[in-house]
Amino acid sequence: MSLHPQIQQALKALAEANLPPLESLTPAEGRLQMETMIKARGTVPAAIGRTEDRAIPGPAGSIPVRLYWPPSAAGKLPVVVYFHGGGHVIGNLDTHDVICRNLCAGAEALVLSVDYRMGPENRFPAAVEDSWAALLWIAGAAAGLGADGTRIAVTGDSAGANLAAVVALMARDAGGPAIRLQALIYPVADYHLTGDSFERYATGFGMLTRGAMEWFRGHYLNGIEDARDWRASPIHAPDLAGVAPALVVTAECDVLRDDGIRYAAALRAAGVAVEEREYAGMIHGFFGLTPAIDDAVAAQAFVCDAMKRALS
Repeated sequence: MSLHPQIQQALKALAEANLPPLESLTPAEGRLQMETMIKARGTVPAAIGRTEDRAIPGPAGSIPVRLYWPPSAAGKLPVVVYFHGGGHVIGNLDTHDVICRNLCAGAEALVLSVDYRMGPENRFPAAVEDSWAALLWIAGAAAGLGADGTRIAVTGDSAGANLAAVVALMARDAGGPAIRLQALIYPVADYHLTGDSFERYATGFGMLTRGAMEWFRGHYLNGIEDARDWRASPIHAPDLAGVAPALVVTAECDVLRDDGIRYAAALRAAGVAVEEREYAGMIHGFFGLTPAIDDAVAAQAFVCDAMKRALS
């Protein structure tokens, strides 16, 4: 294991910022810290056509969402449903806006970003319920938005990848909506937080430490018993057969590395088509570090190309 030189520079800048560990903060402080860090990057996203913020019906009230249209929208667009990362505790539509714009342009798809309920104010399974409601909504509303509700991919990073995996299983069990691809970016697959990567990369590899994962789990789940529920830990689903084809992206120097590898292996063992790619020397969160990190640019292009193939 050796950190990529670009990641070494990023970690040096992070150390110089002298930010408090996430696990030492309250959820409100953690949210503010994430939002401040994202704004400070000043990243210029890909050009797209337009966006629209809406509130859609949810099981406990309205769910804020943001829709993204690509620059050229000839014919019915495919749909990408995006769930943001942040351990089911932090993050929002704005923190992942650049990623959504880049996916919209790169995949040439209508993107729906979902601001699901989070812990500790709304603990598990609130995020799952909102994510499922959003998937059902876009499948039904797609035609009126210039899109094709039969060509859907679900994706997300970290906690968002966890939700994408879970709704893919729910869609299989419900007989729809039909999902053509689940693109999982360093997913949380098991909230028991087991695996060598949780020890090897516990500290010193960016903001996501083992302690931060324990902090997320403590604020999201009602208790450790929830970690056995497949809606919290999709790797514990009784059967993975028949779920949508998967794309799994992992970062070598990430506490969640083993989660992604194990989930990809479990899907493959169940007969699910899986495409898997690990980025050497990368850390958790690298996917959003465009254009400063070359592999972030490459990983986003890889995901977009896979989506275009699956949704064609």
